[in-house]
Amino acid sequence: MCVLTDKRPETMERITTPELAEKFIAEQVEAIRAQVGDKKVLLALSGGVDSSVVAALLIKAIGKQLICVHVNHGLMRKGESEQVIEVFGKELDANLIYIDATDRFLDLLAGVSEPEKKRKIIGGEFIKVFDEESAKLEGISFLAQGTIYPDILESDGVKAHHNVGGLPEDMQMELVEPVRLLYKDEVRVVGEALGLPWGMVYRQPFPGPGLGVRCLGAITRDRLHALREADAILREEFEQAGLVGKVWQYFIAVPDTKSVGVKDGKRYEGWPAIIRAVNTTDAMSATIEELPYPLLHRITDRITHEVEGINRVLYDLTPKPIGTIEWE
Repeated sequence: MCVLTDKRPETMERITTPELAEKFIAEQVEAIRAQVGDKKVLLALSGGVDSSVVAALLIKAIGKQLICVHVNHGLMRKGESEQVIEVFGKELDANLIYIDATDRFLDLLAGVSEPEKKRKIIGGEFIKVFDEESAKLEGISFLAQGTIYPDILESDGVKAHHNVGGLPEDMQMELVEPVRLLYKDEVRVVGEALGLPWGMVYRQPFPGPGLGVRCLGAITRDRLHALREADAILREEFEQAGLVGKVWQYFIAVPDTKSVGVKDGKRYEGWPAIIRAVNTTDAMSATIEELPYPLLHRITDRITHEVEGINRVLYDLTPKPIGTIEWE
């Protein structure tokens, strides 16, 4: 029987090796099967580390009894929804429901510039979409979540992180949280042992509203597209420079501000792309990564020549405090 506890046992060994991960996987597969039986389980699969590892673990344990719902809100990084479909829909043959809600989200966000309002719209609409899809399904007895141990430690109480607002009250779903006593680094080791792609297991932290809080001010589709393309170039160059895993988080933010540039001998207006690259241990404070100038020059050259609408590249040198990691 899978018993949910709110405290990690002091005797629980840190999962640091493939052997320890395999042992954990075997234990959880047995526990999941004992808890779920022949019933169905629902999971909101974002493509992030925690939900992806939980999905792979549940697929190993109960196969098609797991129903994964991936909602693309149009604010994902380049290639992320496609990776979810490829890995879970094709390679793992998961019972995957893919919802492209891009237009729905971007239409609601049109003209909204206040950061907190954007966050509430994105979060609230995500719950509505997930609610609508779950209401179409029958016989769902369990809800799986990618809760990890820091979520429990940071919540006001053990129940606080369990609140999945917007789900129908009559669903009466029991929770399945197989990685709830693991730290993030342990979840990654388990993910590798489950055979998930390296890029998914070591995916950078990504805010729930996604690129919605990096496309600063009121989101427009053209600026969002430019942001997505510039961010993909940054990630590609960091990977080629061997900085993946050495820099905790790096991304592009694009403000709703234009400046004059020159293209094909003519003046034109474009947006700046702002590079943010920070290191941290707890996200409460962060230091700036000192990037080599040849790398910065190469990133600048690529973004300004390959991304339509961007004519400047800036590097944010502000640590936390005084600046937060995200711009919004």
